[in-house]
Amino acid sequence: MRDLATEPGRAAGPSRRAVRGALGALAAAALTLPLLGAAPDPAPPATARLQQAFASAAAAYDVPQSVLLGVSYLQSRWDAHGGAPSVTGGYGPMHLTDARTALASAGHHSTGAEDPRGDDARPALRPSELGPDTAKLPDRLTTLPRAARLTGLDAETLREDPAANVAGGAALLAEAQRRLGAPAGDDPADWYGAVALFSGADDRASATAYANEVFAVIRDGEERVTDAGQRVALEASPDLAPDPSALGRAGLRKGSAAGTECPRTVSCEWIPAPYEEFGDGDYGNHDLGNRPASQRIRYIVVHDTEGAWEGVLDMVQDPTYVSWQYSLRSTDGHIAQHVKAKDVAWHAGNWYVNAASIGLEHEGFLTDPDAWYTEAMYRSSARLVTYLSDKHGIPLDRQHILGHDTVPGTTAATIPGMHTDPGPYWDWRHYFELLGAPLEATGTKNAGAVTIRPDYDTHRPVFTGCETAGEPCAPHGSSAVRLYSDHDENSPLIKDIGLGSTPTTGVNDLSSRVSTGQQYAVADRWGDWTAIWYLGQKAWFRNPAKTPTAVPAKTKMITPRKGLDSVPVYGRAYPEAAAYPEGVPAQTVSPLPYEVLAGQKYVTGGKVPSEYYYAVTFDPASHQVVRGKDQYYEIQFGHRVGFVRAADVTVVSS
Repeated sequence: MRDLATEPGRAAGPSRRAVRGALGALAAAALTLPLLGAAPDPAPPATARLQQAFASAAAAYDVPQSVLLGVSYLQSRWDAHGGAPSVTGGYGPMHLTDARTALASAGHHSTGAEDPRGDDARPALRPSELGPDTAKLPDRLTTLPRAARLTGLDAETLREDPAANVAGGAALLAEAQRRLGAPAGDDPADWYGAVALFSGADDRASATAYANEVFAVIRDGEERVTDAGQRVALEASPDLAPDPSALGRAGLRKGSAAGTECPRTVSCEWIPAPYEEFGDGDYGNHDLGNRPASQRIRYIVVHDTEGAWEGVLDMVQDPTYVSWQYSLRSTDGHIAQHVKAKDVAWHAGNWYVNAASIGLEHEGFLTDPDAWYTEAMYRSSARLVTYLSDKHGIPLDRQHILGHDTVPGTTAATIPGMHTDPGPYWDWRHYFELLGAPLEATGTKNAGAVTIRPDYDTHRPVFTGCETAGEPCAPHGSSAVRLYSDHDENSPLIKDIGLGSTPTTGVNDLSSRVSTGQQYAVADRWGDWTAIWYLGQKAWFRNPAKTPTAVPAKTKMITPRKGLDSVPVYGRAYPEAAAYPEGVPAQTVSPLPYEVLAGQKYVTGGKVPSEYYYAVTFDPASHQVVRGKDQYYEIQFGHRVGFVRAADVTVVSS
């Protein structure tokens, strides 16, 4: 985007000297921004300073306050994150981007060394990890330096001072309005084009989808307390009808959703992953299929990319790399589809799950350094998942909307290498609210099962290893709840025998934690503590009545059938050997190193068939789905799900 302060023929905004003076007063006056040419307002209450900053910045730049609030909500839900950058280098309530600063000093951490295909019938793939490429950054990742030029404030102030950040966002909106030759003023309907340009998208479809989402926020209204304790409200404007005509003057490329499988409410483009042969009969980077006619799509798997957008798109178009169905961009929620739903992408590290799932990669890094995701991406992802859920009949719960970190290892040997994204900072509670399936109590006070549901903003367990091994991560809201071997935080953490390591508070260590939305059978209670059955043992977590980290759940559970002392747990629901036809090698049905013991219970996501998708050649003529007589139940066993044979268990109610 051009710097319109130097472009001839454009109406001038407030003088840089006046703006610098006003914003200097802002920084010195405890987050209040006096109107240009006016005496400073009395200092607002401590919890209302951010609301006042929006009002003052809106007046200073002649931007409607509702527009400024709506844009900020879609970027950050008004949170400042203590000055820490988002996964794409965005800072503050307006998510002003300075990716070069944020990513240049960020370390990136392996989240596992899994084989993305997870199919024993083929050699393992070991693709290299994606890292950030800051050599060429698009305009959407450099909005903070532009805001610094427009306001006269230095970049550090814009990164760290929430009110200055809001003013920088107002300056960018005013600049976009001038670029379009549109009038400044108080009517939010006139600001559709400027809002669309604020997204940083270079195509009209993405900019339009972003603006539509912002104006949906303005129409609905919002109110919340931010991560810094600021009370911010946006009054609903249900009759607001914005004028999109100005966007036609922006000169954006047209863009196209042709070939995509996306809802109309999002911006989507087709960037295909290649299906190509290369050297020694190998091929990539996915398998052709005929889903759902050949087999049902049961799961959606949520990933983060561990790489920046442009690099991720390069990799998924490499036939020697791996694949997934959709990528989602952080800054504006734009979606790229790479693999059709009928085909099987290589993304989850478990062939049974791959063959029955759709993979969504969200632009971001699990730990670098504070890992917050934009509201624009959350909303776009939720719209896509709701669409896919309706189309394929996928239940909206945590045993069908999986994190990559909840996909089980296929065998004992693969457990330590399984990935851990999207990590403890993905806001599952908010995500399910956007999905229209909020995580609510469904059982009575002493129900036999619970749904994990801490308050994301205030629940801040200690994690280590985000930037330096063993060092504490920055305090941050989290979906994760830590588990102990007794009702005492000084007791040892729960151990995962499959990992075979001493449990730690490491950000990638899943051995002793559960996640929001997951459901478990209650094993015991003690004061403010609740125990659940987890990996074959009692696992305790703090669950105070006044600030609960879990709510009662009414659900179905499995327990070993009468007469069995234990039941094996599997990482995949493969058919019995007799089910395989001639020419298709039987796959080993090998249990994981876990057992469900007599008397224990585990929540089930329902019965699933035993299936194996045989697809080891480039020519799909030999591809076929093998089905067995065995049936399985998917269960929430530990942090990850698992499978048990239906013949081994009895289903009971909580």
